[in-house]
Amino acid sequence: MKLPGNMQSMMKQAQQMQAKLQEEIAAIRVEASAGGGMVSVKMDGQKNVLGVTIDPEVAGDVEMLQDMVLAAFNEAAKKVDEAAQSKMGGMMSGLGLPPGLF
Repeated sequence: MKLPGNMQSMMKQAQQMQAKLQEEIAAIRVEASAGGGMVSVKMDGQKNVLGVTIDPEVAGDVEMLQDMVLAAFNEAAKKVDEAAQSKMGGMMSGLGLPPGLF
C-alpha cells in the first residue's frame, strides 16, 4: 500500500527522528549517589552500569551497604528515565503533533 506523498515524508521524518533520539539516549551519562556520597553509580542511557564507587567506611555494615547500593542504582535509573523523557519531549514537539498524543 502506497501512502500519499505528504504521509510518506512524515513517516520518513519520524524514522529519522527516532534514529537520532536513540543515538542521543545512548549518549546519556548519569551519576547518582546514596548515603551522602558513600556509594555512587554511573549509568548510561540504556541503563548499563558504567561504574560503582563504594567508600571503604561502609564496607563493614553489609545491610547498610546493600541499601545504599540499591538506592544509588534506583536513583541512577530514574535520572536516565528523566533525561530520556526530556529528549523525547523535545523531539515530539518537532513533529507538530497534538499535545498528549504520546
